[in-house]
Amino acid sequence: MFVLRSEYGPAGDQQQAIDSLVDQIEAGQERCVLLGVTGSGKTFAMANIIERLQLPTLVLSHNKTLARQLWQEMSELFPGNAVEYFVSYYDYYQPEAYIPGRDLYIDKELQMNERIEQERFSTVASLVSRPDVITIGTVSSIYGLNPPEVFEQNHMRLHVGQKIDPQDVVRELVGLQYRRTTGGMTRGDIRLRGEVLDIWMPSRDDPMRVIFGWEGIEKIQICEAISWELLDEFEEAWIHPREFYMTSEESFNDALQDIEHELDGRVDWFQTKGMDIEAHRIEGRTRFDLEMLTEIGSCKGVENYSRHFDRRKRGERAYCLLDFFSTNAEKFHGGSERYLVIMDESHVTLPQVGGMHGGDFSRKKNLIDHGFRLPSAYDNRPLRIDEFQSIVPQMVYVSATPGERELRHLAEITEQEVPTELMHVPGGGGASEPQLSKKVGSTTLEGTLSQIEGVVNMEIRPTGLLDPKIIVRGVEGQVQDLMSEINSRVERDERVLVTVMTIKFAEEVAGYLERNGIKAHYLHSEIDTLERTEIIKALRIGHIDVIVGINLLREGLDIPEVSLVAIFDADKQGFLRNERSLLQTIGRASRNENGVVILYADSISPSMEAAMRQTTQRRSRQKRHNDEHGITPRTIQKPLPVMGQEVADLLAGAAGRASGGGRRLVGKAPGKKGLEGLAQKFALGAGMWNTSDSVLDNVSQPDWVEDSEDIRIESGDDVSRIVEKLEKEMRAAAARLDFERAASIRDRIIQLQSTTN
Repeated sequence: MFVLRSEYGPAGDQQQAIDSLVDQIEAGQERCVLLGVTGSGKTFAMANIIERLQLPTLVLSHNKTLARQLWQEMSELFPGNAVEYFVSYYDYYQPEAYIPGRDLYIDKELQMNERIEQERFSTVASLVSRPDVITIGTVSSIYGLNPPEVFEQNHMRLHVGQKIDPQDVVRELVGLQYRRTTGGMTRGDIRLRGEVLDIWMPSRDDPMRVIFGWEGIEKIQICEAISWELLDEFEEAWIHPREFYMTSEESFNDALQDIEHELDGRVDWFQTKGMDIEAHRIEGRTRFDLEMLTEIGSCKGVENYSRHFDRRKRGERAYCLLDFFSTNAEKFHGGSERYLVIMDESHVTLPQVGGMHGGDFSRKKNLIDHGFRLPSAYDNRPLRIDEFQSIVPQMVYVSATPGERELRHLAEITEQEVPTELMHVPGGGGASEPQLSKKVGSTTLEGTLSQIEGVVNMEIRPTGLLDPKIIVRGVEGQVQDLMSEINSRVERDERVLVTVMTIKFAEEVAGYLERNGIKAHYLHSEIDTLERTEIIKALRIGHIDVIVGINLLREGLDIPEVSLVAIFDADKQGFLRNERSLLQTIGRASRNENGVVILYADSISPSMEAAMRQTTQRRSRQKRHNDEHGITPRTIQKPLPVMGQEVADLLAGAAGRASGGGRRLVGKAPGKKGLEGLAQKFALGAGMWNTSDSVLDNVSQPDWVEDSEDIRIESGDDVSRIVEKLEKEMRAAAARLDFERAASIRDRIIQLQSTTN
């Protein structure tokens, strides 16, 4: 059951918006639109809708930073429910590509984020095991995963209070290919001694101990590998298979035969076209992949063969996170369509979802046409927009500036006449994305909204805050002018956001401010996902006074301490300075009672004029509402965040929340890349297929640990014996280049030695 916990209830015009949207959804309306101005409490309204409907919900955001912010807010509002985070686990990803004009082949490069791997695992674990799941995700949600039933079959869930016999657990673990032993343990082993079961997952540096009682499982502990000292406790643990790829030998061999059959047909096709180079290339590359698959069960670029391993037909879509929601709804809520999707900042997110397939297809086409990949690589892809729309039962588009696609889609769903200016705009439901007509570009958002019924509005803020004042200033001397404005805000313990046009300029402005004594930092897409969140936390706390960024400083960024937003090159017409972008950026200053926006420009562009007019009109209506109800505007009060709070969970391999509210073990200790990652190694579909560049990563780690029987420290001799073994383990970790593990063992050795001196 979803239970929202908050010290306050709906205010302003939130209640009418919540009631209207709930009525529309319960009446079976497939698509709804919520137009909520910045600071009107859209997230709180979403939370109330979820509680009223009691449905598992996927909240889609268009970037990781805002998704993380939404996750933090929803976690606070639903402390007793499973609030999960599902985004791409790549901090850096250069996909495989070929540029024919330059005859240039670009190999795949990637950098994984281990914390996000753990949280992705936690998401699917929650969806298959409990009914009360809210997931905050990005477009990563439309990329391929293994089917839900495959995940359940290939993983074992243990939790405190579970009524299960130790022998039954052992039988299931043996089915996951774990080795049973009675003596010393290494990775991939299990050992049952009376009512104590020890499990050492291959992905972890430390084994797990499960203690049984009369009523079932009493404790789940993580122990030190040598001394078996208690390191951590969990309420729930998910045990992954011992081997990288769990499938029957028959199915695996069938997939290899299908690949070989496709290869023969492709080679013949190239040869009939006189493309001998391409024929030689595809045969050499694919034969090598087949050999690697036969020998070690994987190969570089194995994701391109996913259709054969999934046993899908040509052109058939892969399973994705939405299928987990459908399975969850059928299992716990009485029907596969009993779940909800909320698309936050839909004017950006919906086009992003629609564009993923086209970009992937274009890149793959060059690889396939020139013999680098088989045609089946096309089927390792994200959902098309029509597939996405067809499998989402009900969706709420949420934005302060709804896009043309959402508005047209609403008109079509509710059988209204589509406004003329939207006739050439795709409604978000078709596979094609025709070009927008010139007429659309000249139509204001305000004019379009006046022609469509059913859009739910929220423009009165519960805090009584007004839209910010807008000031236009010339470009000459803009940096010096900005510094003066920043200093006045710093004196009042307020923060500043500066938005510019390019990454280089953002770094230059931040550097200049820093050299002049202002605590500034830049923020853009090349910064690590979780680091972006930490930078925003640092701004709120006061470690930083100014953030300089590009479009990351627009949609959804919730920083009530910000009283000034400065926009450079405000009159430059284009994506970053169109009407919607300006309205979104202006909104960043609407959570503070002293909010001001400075537009640095030498002229007034049409986009500036439209944005300023709408802001001024809304400000007038908000002021009138405050006067009528005796409301005094006040800055939003929001608890300050804690820096680095994710680090402890990363080290422990914990993510999500167990059904009883305790911690959940889902991942591995840090320090290993490649196939050691949970999302890659253990049946998480697209994560499983996206293997590392090094074939060596596919080889299991050596059994480097000696006999590790329980050792109790009772004398100096015992300590010396443990230290000797720890030193050997430390050297082995260093030899594997696992320096974090080696350093951790070194610290443990120093601690043990200090206790005997």
